[in-house]
Amino acid sequence: MNGERVLIVGASSGIGRAAAVLFAREGARVYASARREERLAGLAAELAGEGHAIEFGVSDAGSHESMEALAADAVKKLGGVDVLVYATGTNTPDRSMARLTRAIWNELVEVNLNGAFSITAALLPAMRAAGKGQLIYVSSISGKVADVSGAAYQASKRGMLGLAAGIRQEEREHGIRTCVVCPGLVDTELMEKRPVKPSAETLGKALQPEDVAEAILGVALLHPRAAITELEILPTVL
Repeated sequence: MNGERVLIVGASSGIGRAAAVLFAREGARVYASARREERLAGLAAELAGEGHAIEFGVSDAGSHESMEALAADAVKKLGGVDVLVYATGTNTPDRSMARLTRAIWNELVEVNLNGAFSITAALLPAMRAAGKGQLIYVSSISGKVADVSGAAYQASKRGMLGLAAGIRQEEREHGIRTCVVCPGLVDTELMEKRPVKPSAETLGKALQPEDVAEAILGVALLHPRAAITELEILPTVL
């Protein structure tokens, strides 16, 4: 990555953490962010032990103000942001319409979709000034295919596709690209948010966070003349 400046939202676990590790090992200057400071500190210590220093800061994707502050801090500490990886997200066991409340709906949309908008809007002025930028959003196969993940989750994840498409049309003249990565079943902590956790046998066949992180890194390494706008990555045996 030759010193490319990468901001990763949702870096304390799962796909975001795996992406932070891979980008740092590839030579990127990484700013890792999430809500859990102790996990970020552990990530920074692990990478420092390998000789890769990273920046990190606490943020809440469900807060517009927090995303604005995060963008400002990342731009200040890195001198700009070349790549955004928005890898945070949540779901709920109360996902069926019989149990879904307005408060739960709002929480999922705030974290999964509104947070992506907020951090993007805050970063775009600096990217426009630089004449380049990549915005990579981790959605879900649920954003493209109907399943049992619930109305709020599917609406928020499908919304990311629309967000990225609109930005791509408006900002390509400024050298800004977007990609939405849509993974199938991934063995992450989000499994704890299911009404019934998948069996050990099923999870043994699922994607690992590193699989998705490698795909994200591949998107980021593309020459500026090329763009992958949407990318599905699925387990081979599920």
